[in-house]
Amino acid sequence: MTGNEFRFFLSCDINLPVTFRVERLEGTLSSTNSYNSGIDSTTEERRPELYVECALYIDGAPFGLPTRSRLESMGPSYCWNELITLSTKYRDLTAHSQLALTVWDVSCGKDEGLVGGATVLLFNSKMQLKTGKQKLRLCPGKEADGSLPTTTPGKVPRNERGELERLEKLVNKYERGQIQRVDWLDRLTFKAMERIKELESCKNGNSYLYLVVDFCGFEHRVVFQESGANFLLPAPIASSNELVTVWDPEVGKINPSEHKQLKLARSLTRGIIDRDLKPSSNERKSIQRILKYPPTRTLSGDEKQLLWKFRFSLMSEKRALTKFLRSVEWSDVQEAKQALELMGRWEMIDVCDALELLSPVFESEEVRAYAVRVLERADDEELQCYLLQLVQALRFERSDKSHLSQFLVERSSRNIELASFLRWYVTVELGELALTKRFYSTHEILEERVKKLAPTGYGEDGSKLWQSLVRQTELVAQLCTIMREVGAVRGNTQKKIEKLRQLLSGLLSELTYFEEPVRSLLAPSVLITGIVPSESSIFKSALHPLRLTFRTASGGTCKMIFKKGDDIRQDQLVVQMVSLMDRLLKLENLDLHLTPYKVLATGQDEGMLEFIPSHSLALILSEHRSIISYLQKFHPDEHGPFGITATCLETFIKSCAGYSVITYILGIGDRHLDNLLLRDDGRLFHVDFGYILGRDPKPFPPPMKLCKEMVEAMGGAESPYYTRFKSYCCEAYNILRKSSNLILNLFHLMAGSNIPDIASDPEKSILKLQEKALVHCSLKWWKPFIGGLNTGADPGNELGVIYAFLNNLMVAKIV
Repeated sequence: MTGNEFRFFLSCDINLPVTFRVERLEGTLSSTNSYNSGIDSTTEERRPELYVECALYIDGAPFGLPTRSRLESMGPSYCWNELITLSTKYRDLTAHSQLALTVWDVSCGKDEGLVGGATVLLFNSKMQLKTGKQKLRLCPGKEADGSLPTTTPGKVPRNERGELERLEKLVNKYERGQIQRVDWLDRLTFKAMERIKELESCKNGNSYLYLVVDFCGFEHRVVFQESGANFLLPAPIASSNELVTVWDPEVGKINPSEHKQLKLARSLTRGIIDRDLKPSSNERKSIQRILKYPPTRTLSGDEKQLLWKFRFSLMSEKRALTKFLRSVEWSDVQEAKQALELMGRWEMIDVCDALELLSPVFESEEVRAYAVRVLERADDEELQCYLLQLVQALRFERSDKSHLSQFLVERSSRNIELASFLRWYVTVELGELALTKRFYSTHEILEERVKKLAPTGYGEDGSKLWQSLVRQTELVAQLCTIMREVGAVRGNTQKKIEKLRQLLSGLLSELTYFEEPVRSLLAPSVLITGIVPSESSIFKSALHPLRLTFRTASGGTCKMIFKKGDDIRQDQLVVQMVSLMDRLLKLENLDLHLTPYKVLATGQDEGMLEFIPSHSLALILSEHRSIISYLQKFHPDEHGPFGITATCLETFIKSCAGYSVITYILGIGDRHLDNLLLRDDGRLFHVDFGYILGRDPKPFPPPMKLCKEMVEAMGGAESPYYTRFKSYCCEAYNILRKSSNLILNLFHLMAGSNIPDIASDPEKSILKLQEKALVHCSLKWWKPFIGGLNTGADPGNELGVIYAFLNNLMVAKIV
């Protein structure tokens, strides 16, 4: 039994709203289901539109108002993947709290629209809060019942449970880290599970519908206890050898003796002596090791004591400030006062370290104000790289009109691009009720500042400038109307395209030529004057996104994609990181010809993307059979390598290297030939980032996203061009590792966002990113990777060892 066995939280101490994620509906939803059995089979086939109604019941009585998920019509299988937050907090729950989940179909009448319901207890038989994924069987044609006992239990009866239910329980434990991971054995196990799933599916004929929900987890297990009650005691048992788990309420609390000793050791009366203290050789090594820690690592008590002891000798080392501030006992007024005094005299830190001081770890307003003063040194281009994270950092401010908020407004009022993006980033976050006031306050101050600008600011007075930004919102609303109209058209994509052009030329002809120019959402410095109907189209995909061609005030055109029904905030984050990494590489004189196209979320399920003329590798290979044949069409050269120009091949190799490294670091999954695009000049780039930070629909995804067609286009694995590709990978990876603290800080600031792959487990996602960046590894760690590899790597050269490491990863390629 490990020490973690006795670490727990009490439910009465958790002042957070009950949160869970409605993931998907499994099983076949057909006309034979009981909820629509009355439909005549001769009627026209309809498309189900489903939503999930979530209601909380406490002791058999409804508690609070039910919450509904969004409509989902893209199936099967129907996937919401939506985070649901109830108004009730965990501390208000009782031992018999139940969650009632009912699936409705709005595509038919009220009587026939009930698909089924399921009820699940929030606490298990051991009075522990349930966590992780729960697969609930729906009772067909029944609305979820929250009475005690319930008539719609989501738990499959024990006598009906099969092997699959047992395995899914184990997978749930595996995902929560409760089962040790053994890579080779895990791969065999998951393959066997797939075969069992197929057999069970054939056996049952998908006769049942299952709703999969994911309850949020905490650092330790949560044990039920009523607020104000005495500590929960185990039920009395008969005299036996049964092992009883006793919850120790003092586990995790500060030891009074150790705390007293620590206070004496850090006594402020020793401040005069500390000024002259110099670390010994071993202490200096320990301090240097601590300074190399990633920003997400927590310091131990001894490490904090070491930094505090030699704080005066560290003041000339700017990297040490953030670590020193982590060692301060902020609850001690005198110690906090001295720390702030030292902070003012410390060597000025870099901007990337200032971002760390804006994370939720630092609550002191003086520390956060200091971080803002450092940010003032960044130019507008650099600030725009961090703007998305800085808006998220407003979540951790104590005041609605904080130093950070005022700084963002001040800088944005002097730059139209910053003003436009800040406005949209804040607008999207207004949907979160808990922080609406904070984000609305920033929005209000921004509007006030922009309207007061003099006409010299952007060539127009502040009031007109703000109106041009407001017209962006009006344009988005009109595009949403078009999406609804086009989506209602039955038929193929061509009919939808005709409807789009008909709307732009008829009812919505005002969009063809705007009365007043509108600033482009993706490039606010560009004024757009209307939409060209004949050059606008619709993509052939499930959501039917619009591809719109806009006229610009300068006489040219620009193309953008508008999507509705999909949360693109995760794509927005990934593309921002690609743009940042491209900037970091170029600062080191390494241009890998990346394509960081622009993405802007205008809502929680809508947004605008820049259209880059290109073709997917799947389409190119089906029409031209190889990448080289496609490039020969645009850049032929009889004397060049593989019949194309050397410049084109070099561009292709560099872009492949850049995206291979970036997708590896960010853990981007679901890579296939349809989301790898190639431009006519040889630039390859990735799109569609629905899976990041290690998540992947494939059970065993490869670490390096490199397909065989890309290797063949470089002449094969033995070609000198492939060797050059690996050299570029090595150089890019080494450059980005140097900026790993910046990347980790930016993701740490996103920990509170609603981006799916971060919100599910923020701490785990940051650790995954830290693992890919290998920030903790020294040269000694790398050396095993050069064993047995004929790479020409110098064992004493870190660059050479990294080359061998990446070469090892490239053995596994995507198909």
